[in-house]
Amino acid sequence: MSRPPLMPKATAVWLVENTTLTFKQIADFCHLHELEVKGIADGDVATGVKGLDPVTGGQLTREEIAEAEADTSRPLAILESKVDVQVKKSTAGPRYTPVSRRGDRPDAIAWLLRYHPELPDAAIMKLVGTTKHTINAVRERSHWNISAIKPVDPVSLGLCSQIDLDFAVQKAANRKKISGDAESPRTLIPAAEVEGTTAHRMAMEEREAAAAAAGNGREADLDADSVFAKLKGMKQDDQE
Repeated sequence: MSRPPLMPKATAVWLVENTTLTFKQIADFCHLHELEVKGIADGDVATGVKGLDPVTGGQLTREEIAEAEADTSRPLAILESKVDVQVKKSTAGPRYTPVSRRGDRPDAIAWLLRYHPELPDAAIMKLVGTTKHTINAVRERSHWNISAIKPVDPVSLGLCSQIDLDFAVQKAANRKKISGDAESPRTLIPAAEVEGTTAHRMAMEEREAAAAAAGNGREADLDADSVFAKLKGMKQDDQE
């Protein structure tokens, strides 16, 4: 089946008023019911709708209309545009969530809050099609069904695609990096700042304790030598 014309009812109004085409021909061309076209002709349907000329709009030719008027079994063929205009689906606003899956949204929100805390509420709202109130309720554990909420990946629930999730996470990470919230890489502390740190003081105390222990050991060795020397002298005196 061919695509419907732009503004089907307005086109049907013009064809009813300006041609001798049958109701079925007009209905098939405009993707309307035949009784609806009859209602347009009787003035019961599309009252006040201004007719749209499909010829000037580039959707039909005069020759096509004339041939269809001459042969009531011939369907009208819409002119295909020579320029392929791709309409990009708008992603603005929250994503629509089917009714059967709306009960899964708190689980998805809990998962996003736990594993991607960098995501702003607006991104979560867009990913799973929820509201700020629900996000705050899950975050603050004041949701009416909080005892049954378990973190579940929204991709596995079918609430969003992996591409949309990755894009949102990357966007949040870039925003955080630009704003300066990201942790700066850790570097060595300058020597001028080391002297006042607790680690420096502890290291100094450990070195002093080690030096004291070594000194005590040498003193102990010296004491032992002197004791043995005295004992030896006393033994020689006894022999004499």
